[in-house]
Amino acid sequence: MSLETNISLRIDWSELDVFGHVNNVAFNKYAQASRLNYVDTIGLMELYKTQNIGFMVAETNCQFKKELLFPGNIHIQTKIEFVKNTSFCLVHIMTNDNGELVAIAKDVLVVFDFIKKEKELIPYFVKEKMKI
Repeated sequence: MSLETNISLRIDWSELDVFGHVNNVAFNKYAQASRLNYVDTIGLMELYKTQNIGFMVAETNCQFKKELLFPGNIHIQTKIEFVKNTSFCLVHIMTNDNGELVAIAKDVLVVFDFIKKEKELIPYFVKEKMKI
């Protein structure tokens, strides 16, 4: 079974659009927060600090399922969809306080050596933490 992470974020009034629901741009911020939590959990943030090997976002998208309203929270479960040699895909399942699906976001991340300026194989210890 692969590693899953969960975070909850408070919806901020400033994230609302003219129609009174959370603006689509805020969902990218929510996915980013969950993405960073996940890569920190699997050790990529520490690897960047020690060896300048981190990640780059190669692709991101979001499917909106239901409006999200203020006040409230958004709950994000993040898990792996696939892992290749140098890249992997995260899926972010976003729900409201009632457990209703509001969005599904996906990110394809590429492990990257910031000194060599090239893709890097996903280290074994990272794959172990992903439990794939």
